Amino acid sequence: MQRFFTSLDWTVLALYFLGTMSIGFYFMRRSRSTEAFTAGKRSLPGWACGLSIFATYLSSVTFLGLPGKAFASNWNAFVFSFSLPIATLAAIYWFMPYYRRSGEVSAYAALEQRFGAWARVYASLFYLLTQLARMGAVMYLMALPLSVLLGWDIRVVILVVGISVTVYSFIGGVLAVIWADAMQAIVLMGGALLCSALMLLRMPEGPGQVFQMGMAADKFSLGSFGLSLAEPTFWVVLIYGIVINLQNFGIDQSFVQRYIAAGSEKEARKTVWIGGLLYLPVSFVFFFIGAELYAFYHAYPSELEEVRQIVARQQFVQSGTEAVTLTNQQIGDKVFPHFIGKHLPAGVTGLVVAAIFAAAMSTLSTSLNSSATLMMSDWYRRFIRPDATERQSMRVLHGTTVVWGILGTGMALLLINISSALDAWWTLSGIFGGGMLGLFLLGMISRRADNPVAVTSVILGVVVITWMTVSPLLDSPRWAALKSPFHMFLVPVMGTLTILLAGLLLSRARPVK
Repeated sequence: MQRFFTSLDWTVLALYFLGTMSIGFYFMRRSRSTEAFTAGKRSLPGWACGLSIFATYLSSVTFLGLPGKAFASNWNAFVFSFSLPIATLAAIYWFMPYYRRSGEVSAYAALEQRFGAWARVYASLFYLLTQLARMGAVMYLMALPLSVLLGWDIRVVILVVGISVTVYSFIGGVLAVIWADAMQAIVLMGGALLCSALMLLRMPEGPGQVFQMGMAADKFSLGSFGLSLAEPTFWVVLIYGIVINLQNFGIDQSFVQRYIAAGSEKEARKTVWIGGLLYLPVSFVFFFIGAELYAFYHAYPSELEEVRQIVARQQFVQSGTEAVTLTNQQIGDKVFPHFIGKHLPAGVTGLVVAAIFAAAMSTLSTSLNSSATLMMSDWYRRFIRPDATERQSMRVLHGTTVVWGILGTGMALLLINISSALDAWWTLSGIFGGGMLGLFLLGMISRRADNPVAVTSVILGVVVITWMTVSPLLDSPRWAALKSPFHMFLVPVMGTLTILLAGLLLSRARPVK
């Protein structure tokens, strides 16, 4: 595949990379205080913060994972996007005003004020684990097109990407992250629309063939509308989306930092509207690209066979064994990179790869900055050195940025041989989410829920999450009765509901003091 990446493509990609890195160096001098590094001095325009949220949301998991998912199955995962308006409204009226009034840079300081230090540690720890899983999935999906296009070992690509993003996040802080994200959001949308338009024009029987072949293969289906909780039905994905997006907009550190970085509450509202609602139409474009890919590659069977050979060859290089059978999802994750490399004009290929690079840079730099912020505020300043100087705090921010960059790169290397990067990310985020949203909602809804009630509720929630995660791994027939009957997407849903409902019931059962 290396022959498809021309010198013009290299030039476009190099210019984009240099432009992105230059933003980091430009803001290097302005990010020498903890306030600037973590909150952008609370003076940024709402549209920039909103585009930053959107670009963070639109990671390489979206850019490659959604088309790959639609190619392999249908539009069932698109239902996840339907929950965004609900989360956006909740953020506008409840979450964003609350965080701006608090004045805290940590999203989880409020939990300590409500329930004690353990609640802050609990939420912060599980957030850090969630970001670790996210960085791994994003970095892996960014490395996919580069390994396919250039013929490089995917592990080498992951290492190069991990080092580059860590350096970028290290030097610029949240100021560089937000302004670079705003630029990258435009590149992301432009790259997606360009790919979709070019694919329609390359169909042998015209654009209408995409709809004919897609309808015949049920590619536009939103999934079953049945009431089963063991399958990813329309309702299961919708409920999962509501919980995850409430978690994102309500208690995700990276989102909260954007709310705080906006110059005023009016600008912060712009942040939420732009960041929340822009993803819905753009995710539609990516699912449509997946349907286009299915039609294109089945209209040209020789092209599909070429992708199969590439996937089989990569699997042999990575594992040393020849692939006996390849799943649709394994092929689906590779068709978009193949199309980008082989069928886009010279220069355009470089631009689209730059868009994929932008998607990953936005998410990874955000995850690194927010993780470093929590390590400094929730751990170092809270438990190790409460009287830390600015210099000491900046050292912690820089040091933890590097450590988390290394850990995220390691996670990406572990995800190489999975069948679906999108499913892996959704599963890991659900597990590591740990029901944090349930604890936060309990604190907001019930004034009677005290520390013992919260502790008991969280223990029950963790037990449910552990059971739903571990029990499907029990293969022995004698353990069959203990297996969870629920789909893995319901792990965060059940964890959240267990903590919230148990807390409400226990608080009502306690005598009023």
